Amino acid sequence: MTRGRETKPHIGIFGRRNTGKSSFINTLVKQQIAIVSEQAGTTTDPVRKSIEIFGIGPAIVIDTAGIDDVGELGAKRVSKTMEVLRTVDCAVLLIAGSRFGDEERNLIRQFGEWDIPFLIIHNKEDLEEILPETERIISEQTGSGVIRFSTLHDGYLPEVIRALKDVIPDTAYQQPTLIGDIIHRNDYIVLITPIDQEAPDGRMILPQVMVIRDVLDHDGINIVLKENQVGQFFQTSGIRPALAITDSQVFGKVKDMVPDSVPLTSFSIIMARQRGNFDHYLKGTSQLDRLKDGDRVLILESCTHQVNCDDIGRFKLPRWIREFTGKDIQVDVVAGLDPVPGNIRTYQLIIQCGGCMVTRKQLKNRLKPAIDAGVPVTNYGMAIAHMNGIFQRATKPFMINNGSNG
Repeated sequence: MTRGRETKPHIGIFGRRNTGKSSFINTLVKQQIAIVSEQAGTTTDPVRKSIEIFGIGPAIVIDTAGIDDVGELGAKRVSKTMEVLRTVDCAVLLIAGSRFGDEERNLIRQFGEWDIPFLIIHNKEDLEEILPETERIISEQTGSGVIRFSTLHDGYLPEVIRALKDVIPDTAYQQPTLIGDIIHRNDYIVLITPIDQEAPDGRMILPQVMVIRDVLDHDGINIVLKENQVGQFFQTSGIRPALAITDSQVFGKVKDMVPDSVPLTSFSIIMARQRGNFDHYLKGTSQLDRLKDGDRVLILESCTHQVNCDDIGRFKLPRWIREFTGKDIQVDVVAGLDPVPGNIRTYQLIIQCGGCMVTRKQLKNRLKPAIDAGVPVTNYGMAIAHMNGIFQRATKPFMINNGSNG
């Protein structure tokens, strides 16, 4: 599996053509990483760059095409720019020459719809200072102040850095504990990790690594087993773990091997709690019981990887859904963070992967259109637990502390 996205804070740079977005990025990171040209429209598709911002730390900066681009190709560029809104933790809106109009107001409305904190920066102050009237209009219409900036003078940069640190949400930096709030020091945690065609050679998949580290960080004791070792472990070891965590796809095999007295959940359900939308998943999972012939189910993978016959999202889940419901269900799969084609309301259920490759903000925004439209959503782990008759058992470990990480 390849790392399709970065989980660092994502900062989107927006504005009209030729407001100096690329120059601003170069000044911000003190490197020549974005192409700069006097010709408007140099930046076409959004360009992502993993960088280190002095005073902030690691981040992903996204340079976007101008929001005032024209023509058929320009409209496509603007559409690509607007898609970026679903992936950013905060936004910088650059203006220049005291120009603030419908394009900027529309973009700020979009910031509000996607709950994106933002800064407004008046660039190229060395050429033309912002007019007091423009500042007044911006303040009245947006409730936001304007930061003055010039790429030619380093003295402007400290204020921008301070403002960015203030506006980037804490949740963009924080990685809430996965299970640290439900385990105790020296607890034994059993991790059941199948080694199949989907397992990368010589490595473990990211959720497994993340849980192992989280257990260590909270002074727990990891016991890592393959699924064919679970029965012998419980019969002969004499250890009664505080929690057993399995890959969701082997719930059917291990549910009877793990004693009822041992709490059981999955890596995918753990990721669902950390990445948010947990309550929506809890409510949406039972939609599996109500699916009818001809209904459509959408499976969302948040990463891109080589597909094989063991692929859980493209082969196993569709097969299990049809077997569980006994119905002729149409299943579509969308990978990465690509927008869902067509009308989201045509789906009766959406099943999201654990989301280990994306930020919490990106995953929440990915599901926002479905939730707003009232389409039930769940995730891989909860759906598989439900189809194996252990939904209550698999979610019970998090019911007391549900919401602490959401």
